[in-house]
Amino acid sequence: QVQLVESGGALVQPGGSLRLSCAASGFTVSPYIMSWYRQAPGKERELVARITTSGGTTNYADSVKGRFTMSRDNAKNTVYLQMNSLKPEDTAVYYCNARRLYIILYDYWGEGTQVTVSS
Repeated sequence: QVQLVESGGALVQPGGSLRLSCAASGFTVSPYIMSWYRQAPGKERELVARITTSGGTTNYADSVKGRFTMSRDNAKNTVYLQMNSLKPEDTAVYYCNARRLYIILYDYWGEGTQVTVSS
């Protein structure tokens, strides 16, 4: 079964750090563009970070540039999101996404992990 499982979400104080992980099973992530999205209550789901298949290029939302770093370890079938200098507005459910277009679109989502930034 194809599965993405996020972990690492927690309650953290402003200015703190968290490292989210997304472990894939049932498929190999190497040919997939991997992304992190987040959704806060009452807001649209937004793209936080995206990484190319080889990990050579990353893109970030303006709101997290300089604070978040996405990486991937294809050998471990896992992607990561290092979050530093967290702000209350980072509070959201964070979702891992794998996407690949080959003949048809393969678009997989995890169930999310809660990140709460509060004092």
